[in-house]
Amino acid sequence: MIKVTETAKSKVAQLMRDEGYDPNEDFVRVGVKSGGCSGLSYELHFDNTTTPDDKIFEDNEVKIIVDKKSFLYLVGTILEYSGGLNGKGFVFNNPNANRTCGCGESFSL
Repeated sequence: MIKVTETAKSKVAQLMRDEGYDPNEDFVRVGVKSGGCSGLSYELHFDNTTTPDDKIFEDNEVKIIVDKKSFLYLVGTILEYSGGLNGKGFVFNNPNANRTCGCGESFSL
């Protein structure tokens, strides 16, 4: 399961509305793909459809979809949002990652 901080929840809702999605009905799709300087990188986008291979859950009123393959890499992850002058945007605090790159967008196990 992925946890969502209060700050990330607010930003997700705002961005979903900006892109024409309904935060009460639609989903945040989170995944992992090969690539990035550490080997694996995170994916995050909005979606309103599901597939049979998706795991669906909700935390802090945010509906999240993760494909079964990515779920294994993301169990226990906390989705945070860092704003301000030095903010990075969405940040994945992943306890499964042994190493992350400097930008925080990729990791390895």
